[in-house]
Amino acid sequence: MKFKSATLVCLVLTNLLRAQEPSIRVLIIAGQDEIHNINRKVQTQPVVEVQDQNRNPVAGAAVVFTLPAQGPGGTFENGTNTLTTTTDRQGRAVAHGIRLNRQLGPYEIRVTASYQGKTANAVITQTNVSGTPAAGGSFGVSTRAWVILGIAVVVAAGGVVAAHNLRSGSNPNNLTITAGTPVVGAPQ
Repeated sequence: MKFKSATLVCLVLTNLLRAQEPSIRVLIIAGQDEIHNINRKVQTQPVVEVQDQNRNPVAGAAVVFTLPAQGPGGTFENGTNTLTTTTDRQGRAVAHGIRLNRQLGPYEIRVTASYQGKTANAVITQTNVSGTPAAGGSFGVSTRAWVILGIAVVVAAGGVVAAHNLRSGSNPNNLTITAGTPVVGAPQ
């Protein structure tokens, strides 16, 4: 019985010591939720920062970026789906040279950082699209056409209601409509 008790005490102490070891973490600085047009070069390169337990940047940490082996994604300039780099003085690592493949849809870039026997992971989610993405508050071509059509219908309906009110004997001083061409454009 003493052997089991001693083993249990050793396990508890080992776990306590491991819990006190300094750890690292990976923060995503750039590239999360990016939407990439497969017909263009990637504009935003994924960037991560490796930090220690005190949130200080860790220089010299090894960072591995891994793109999916199949499906949407791409390859790095070296022709593989893996890029290994080292963090700079600010604790940052950049996944340079992603070449998108022609497959559309979301994908994950897996990030593994290691430093002095400690590791941390992160996942950067991105999406391959064809054409102009309707993200970030900008309208796609078809959405813009629907907005213009909707505004034109509202303006036309307002004119019909105004004409009806004038014919039915309502006070013409309550509503003034000036003929002209409505102009719809981007916010100024």
